Amino acid sequence: MILPCLQRNFPCSKKKCNFKLFINCGGSKVNGSDNEYEDDSSPLGPAGNAISDTWAISSTGSFTVNHNEANYIATNVSVLNASNPELYTEARLTPVSLKYYGLCLQKGDYNVSLHFAEIMFTGDDTFSSLGRRLFDVSIQGQKVLHDFDIVKEANGTGKDIIKTFTASVDGTLEIHLYWAGKGTTAIPFRSVYGPLISAISVTPNFNPTTCDGKISLGAIVGIVVSVCILILLLLAIPWIYLRRRNSKRSEFKGLELQTGHFSLKQVKAATRNFNPANKIGEGGFGPVYKGVLSDGSEIAVKQLSSKSNQGNREFVNEIGLISALEHPNLVKLYGCCIEGNQLFLIYEYLENNNLARALFGPERSRLNLNWQTRRNICLGIAKGLTYLHEESTLKIVHRDIKSTNVLLDRDLKAKISDFGLAKLHEEENTHISTRIAGTVGYMAPEYAMRGYLTDKADVYSFGIVMLEIVSGTENSNYRRKEDMMCLVDWANILAERGSLLELVDPKLESNYSREEALQMLNLVLLCTNPSPSERPLMSTVVSMLEGKIPVYPPSLKPSASKHDDTRPKTFEKLSHDSQLMSGGSVDDSWTHSSVYQVSRIESAILSESRYHSDNVD
Repeated sequence: MILPCLQRNFPCSKKKCNFKLFINCGGSKVNGSDNEYEDDSSPLGPAGNAISDTWAISSTGSFTVNHNEANYIATNVSVLNASNPELYTEARLTPVSLKYYGLCLQKGDYNVSLHFAEIMFTGDDTFSSLGRRLFDVSIQGQKVLHDFDIVKEANGTGKDIIKTFTASVDGTLEIHLYWAGKGTTAIPFRSVYGPLISAISVTPNFNPTTCDGKISLGAIVGIVVSVCILILLLLAIPWIYLRRRNSKRSEFKGLELQTGHFSLKQVKAATRNFNPANKIGEGGFGPVYKGVLSDGSEIAVKQLSSKSNQGNREFVNEIGLISALEHPNLVKLYGCCIEGNQLFLIYEYLENNNLARALFGPERSRLNLNWQTRRNICLGIAKGLTYLHEESTLKIVHRDIKSTNVLLDRDLKAKISDFGLAKLHEEENTHISTRIAGTVGYMAPEYAMRGYLTDKADVYSFGIVMLEIVSGTENSNYRRKEDMMCLVDWANILAERGSLLELVDPKLESNYSREEALQMLNLVLLCTNPSPSERPLMSTVVSMLEGKIPVYPPSLKPSASKHDDTRPKTFEKLSHDSQLMSGGSVDDSWTHSSVYQVSRIESAILSESRYHSDNVD
């Protein structure tokens, strides 16, 4: 969330007298023939801000290198192919988001010229010529450049290119450059990606008026000093707060929260002081309340329980990850509140609560989900996971995909939530060895047994959720007579018998497609394959659900029914013991005896030929 003084259309604190703007982005002052380009050589760094009486800048993001090694100003004194080389020897660089603001501009239409020159890559046959930079540009909230490639537009490196646009302004002009995660990130080194701009010039398309009253130099200095102090205070409050937390909140030391900030007063007003009537849920993190902001916007407020040690880690992790993600099938995080001993996450409000409530909740809370709606929900979850695994800049394993973490909006569109247990997954690592944290009944066997974590663990969990959607039955609570067998085991047995359609929710009666049901149930078996290497990618799952790729039944080994008792009963033992320990969730705080039980379970499972590992740990 940008500071109030840097919001577009925010009222000007003085008379609107300014009508032009010239900035040498990343460089020192330049005296041109007609205009003087102002100095913008402050290093800024991550989450940096600077402000004057005519313009301001806000930079967000940290490069994927040590902060001491990162440079937020690009320099190349050998640029000779530009018409005004002094404007292009330096350029402002940012890893994620860069915003320039023209302040207190007179009302009217302006010509906004953006000056670019690629000075970090070369045009020769060296390694440095292989880099590619792509980013988007918006002016006054309207996107004017998409996947902009400086080298392509200028027909080479070290050459200037000027893009000019018209913008209507009344007070504040906002120019936003944003990296969408495309292009290279490590050529010739790991801090060359993200938006880059050399200069900005803004001139009026009208006859500006003169201001009779003038602000004294002392007043200007006072305003600048006051604003700088305000900025420092707003940036320092979370840091000071986190530094002073006791050992219970030690996870927050040194944290820089790159998200919107809400005051406790705003949160209390929105939730009517946490009125019980506004409570819409309860999780391991704490209670969740519905709220309404002063502008009428509906929000969901997730409160961290003061007794939850696990919640501290989830709070930090969720802010750090979800604030960098944006996708139609991911719940949108509006911001957070850290005040006193109160911790809150503020999300968009989704009218139909979570999928578990819609399928398995009390009768008054259940929704009549027809067949097509169920397919759309599965497809939405799959697209959200595809974005996390394969499309976002940060490759993320969610680790806790389950029906309670899938929310439904007014139109029953699925959105994945709760990123408190999510982990980054770097492409150069084949897997992450980690302690177990998740929910019994949804965890992949290689992860539950040995902490072997890849994105295929999410694929397994997705398969369980899809099975629940098709069958209308909760996997972990399913009991078939006295066999103590979970739903996915029963699905495998029915597959061997050729009677998978017995799993379809009886409430659907005959109002569903048998072909589509078989397709989805066979896809469930593919996703829940005991071997992670046999599970499909989530992008492949999306193609299968959309009918672009056929779904073939997985090959089932004969005589599997002879071993039916071993796996279900051992997993039932794990489920029972784990739920006694953590109320249904497995966390990093397992006791030694629990680890010993897991080792015994693993040995029992590995002894059965049907569940041999595929050499993964």
